[in-house]
Amino acid sequence: MRIKLLLMLAIISVLASCKKENTQPSCELSKAVAPAAEIDSVKKYLANNSITATQHPSGVFYVVTNPGSGTVVPTGCTAVTVKYDGKLTNGNAFDNSSPNYPNGIVFGLGNLISGWQIGIPLIKKGGTITLYLPPSLGYGSNSSPSIPANSILIFNIELVNVQ
Repeated sequence: MRIKLLLMLAIISVLASCKKENTQPSCELSKAVAPAAEIDSVKKYLANNSITATQHPSGVFYVVTNPGSGTVVPTGCTAVTVKYDGKLTNGNAFDNSSPNYPNGIVFGLGNLISGWQIGIPLIKKGGTITLYLPPSLGYGSNSSPSIPANSILIFNIELVNVQ
């Protein structure tokens, strides 16, 4: 009886381990939407600085300097090569790709913050955009030595390539 039970458990284990799992990553980009209070804060910053920007339904604000060209529409599984700099609303720079990556740095678009996932597809290869990100579409309540929690972030991005 024990042998039959052990044999049955062994068969069930083998069959269970044969189950195929979906190991493909999702290629969908963020559909996050910032809270109204955060959007209002970005609007206030833009107004106080006489910046005319377009509002995306997510709450990302942007200014396209150069739309670029090309036909590739990035997905969450797309690799993008970008040059960028990031600063806070007080003007303090917190990141810049140029010193270490003068030709741009490659990222998987789906691995980036929501604001970049939403903003980068608004331009094509060779394009440039400035993004004004509400905190929840940036780093939210997470802080680092150079970025206080709940900061509005400003990124100037050049989309060098879309792979």
